[in-house]
Amino acid sequence: MNSVERTQAVLQGRRPDRVPAMPILMTWLARQIGRSYRDYCFDHRVLVEGQQYLVETFGIDCVSVISDAWREAADCGAELVVFEDGPPAGKTPRLADKTSLGSLLRPDPLGGGRMTDRVEAVRLLHAQYAGQVPVMGWVEGPIAEACNLRGMNQFMLDLVDDPPFVEELLDFATELAIDFAQAQMDAGADILGMGDAAASLCGPRFYTQLVLPREQRIIAAVHATGRLSRLHVCGDTNGILAPMGTTGADIIDLDHMVRLEAARQELGETAVIAGNFDPVSVLLQGSPEQVRAACRRCHEAFGPRFILNAGCEVPTHTPPANVEAMFEYGRSCGVGELRGCGDGGRQGDIREG
Repeated sequence: MNSVERTQAVLQGRRPDRVPAMPILMTWLARQIGRSYRDYCFDHRVLVEGQQYLVETFGIDCVSVISDAWREAADCGAELVVFEDGPPAGKTPRLADKTSLGSLLRPDPLGGGRMTDRVEAVRLLHAQYAGQVPVMGWVEGPIAEACNLRGMNQFMLDLVDDPPFVEELLDFATELAIDFAQAQMDAGADILGMGDAAASLCGPRFYTQLVLPREQRIIAAVHATGRLSRLHVCGDTNGILAPMGTTGADIIDLDHMVRLEAARQELGETAVIAGNFDPVSVLLQGSPEQVRAACRRCHEAFGPRFILNAGCEVPTHTPPANVEAMFEYGRSCGVGELRGCGDGGRQGDIREG
């Protein structure tokens, strides 16, 4: 099987030849190819070079254009602080004055800004890997983008203090995400990833009432084109697992705070789960043996509908041997069979659902 076939098999509940591996590698990757992270974020050719390295070195099962959370906000006029070896950050929030939302126009993803740079990365990756390795586009989810535009602390206060403004801003962010997603899908994205990190901070009530319906709209727009969707919410999502399972996302990423024993039950037997061991204590600070053991624990807990991934991004200074151990685990066994996988012959088995 190639990576496209392997991914489809897992999503359709069939047994692939091995576990698909789709970890999030960004700052670590730039270091491996000898590039600054500034260049990785701002020059799509460098990003593509990094993804090519992952395919050639590890056989990763998805090439991705994720780099930082500030492409949409930058094209809306947000001022960024740019670092040489780390992701950019916002300076003064674009909507520090919330009354300016009424005059804020949605930028054109093909208008030559930072969104266009990401679209061009998708275009190059599709030209090289179409039909062989899935190409994953990326957008910021509704609450993540709202926080980028308004400022995290202020938006959390707005949730209580100004519900009409919150609804208007979330709708703006949702339509912006759909526009950006469409441009990437038109360029050849097979999967559309959505990062909505702040969803883990707003609480179950606000998530269910305000964020979930808008994530569902974005994912429905992706599915309307025949593409797949992936939802990535960093942090402790134990309180919103069940509603996350109703987003319609084809792949759901889980961070390491999520309880293994609860995740499968809350998300349902058919959800495809990516994750979720601790990227710091395991990948950065652990040994290859500990990495393989952590992969196995997730595999056992999540069963056959499983994609290999840490809880979040692989840390910058992670030893290459630990990254290799993660991929080696994926190569060592099929999704439906755990006997001897990546553990020197330990016995164990799960059955396909």
